[in-house]
Amino acid sequence: MATGKITSIRADRGFGFIAGSDAGDSGKDIFFHCSAVIETPFEDLREGQQVSFETGPDPRDPSRLRATQVREISAEDA
Repeated sequence: MATGKITSIRADRGFGFIAGSDAGDSGKDIFFHCSAVIETPFEDLREGQQVSFETGPDPRDPSRLRATQVREISAEDA
């Protein structure tokens, strides 16, 4: 499972982006949709938070990666 930091959140649109050494996709921020967030409500996520995630092909463009299974990393987990 990769880890990274949320770089931006568009709560009004239901998506955000993650960056980190494990983000892959040539160092670009990786997209995540609110439906990919597990265990924590999407509305509780904030920019700068550490998260773990899996990656998979974006259904709209399979040549790009998209974050799935996005999970907040708590202070106890870090």
